[in-house]
Amino acid sequence: MASIFVRLSGTWRRLVFQAAQALELLHTPPLTPFKHNTYAETTMIDLRSDTLTTPTPEMRAAMAAAEVGDDVFGEDPSVNRLERLGADVLGKEQALFLPSGTMANLIAFLVQTRPGDTAILCEDAHPYRFEGGNFARFGGLLPRLLAGVHGKLEVEAIAQAIEQKDDPHFSPTTLVSIENTTNLGGGAYYSSEEVASIGTLCRARGLRLHCDGARIFNAAIAQQISVEALAAPCDTVSFCLSKGLGAPVGSLLAGNAETIHAGRRVRKQLGGGMRQAGVLAAAGHYALTHHIDALHEDHRRARIFRTHLEERGVPFLCPSPTNILFLFAEKAEEAVARLGEAGVACLATGPQAIRVVFHRDITDEDLESALTAFESVLVP
Repeated sequence: MASIFVRLSGTWRRLVFQAAQALELLHTPPLTPFKHNTYAETTMIDLRSDTLTTPTPEMRAAMAAAEVGDDVFGEDPSVNRLERLGADVLGKEQALFLPSGTMANLIAFLVQTRPGDTAILCEDAHPYRFEGGNFARFGGLLPRLLAGVHGKLEVEAIAQAIEQKDDPHFSPTTLVSIENTTNLGGGAYYSSEEVASIGTLCRARGLRLHCDGARIFNAAIAQQISVEALAAPCDTVSFCLSKGLGAPVGSLLAGNAETIHAGRRVRKQLGGGMRQAGVLAAAGHYALTHHIDALHEDHRRARIFRTHLEERGVPFLCPSPTNILFLFAEKAEEAVARLGEAGVACLATGPQAIRVVFHRDITDEDLESALTAFESVLVP
């Protein structure tokens, strides 16, 4: 058979090869369907994510009273108000209200690169691991993945990875993306000095710097510094309103006027334009004006949780400086199932890893109950 293939013309070889590929695809087993949990139907202490926060009565009242217009025409006063506040908080010229952090990161990538460019990210970065490969599909971008320390990139490693040869063989590096705080790094954060160092490198090499700041306010609270200090070296910053800040939906992307103007066009192309979105924007505005300082309570409860279990011999997989913790469990899936039976929801993120995230809907009483459950499952 091999000798016959060799004697075929180039065109026929390609056809045979493509047919073989098609047959291989036909025999590839389907992906395992994503399974949704049913925790919403029960009363649980839900530590799976800080995306599970729910609007407070005061936030709901602000949403009900929101003045609205058509945001695609730029006429929703509540959206405009939120975007001005978001830009001011980060020290940027403008901001753009978006349905999700995934779309915010994607737009940041698309407006600051060209198809065929390379973007440098940590190998554990959220835009690479958990956003569906969107920047490759829609932006034609090549990721240059670097090993990080708890999800953080080091400036020396970035410098060595930059490709700027004037040679058509190579994909030029045009963007660096950092995550602050890091998800898979257990809530680790960049200091303002670390971000400034990366920003200086990017400016010197003519690169753009994006910060996936889904939890950037956690980073600022943990260091007792302004979020503007963490955002200043970055060309664009995205952050989520719907995680620890407690809004039901939405993210903001901030940057200079030219970048955000371009981002508004891409938002429309991606189907992210919303009409009377002021109802949602009002929740985001309330979160930014009322909920930032409370993030330190999530960090406090996370510290208590870790200290209590470490004293009882439960190992943790990485530092936990903010609200995300990763615990070791010999059989994580089994442990998570038993914790669920005890009334605590969390995630098995690997065969021997459990993720726990504290957020504003978790009380001190919930913390005590969770500790009791974890002790019963993980402590011999």
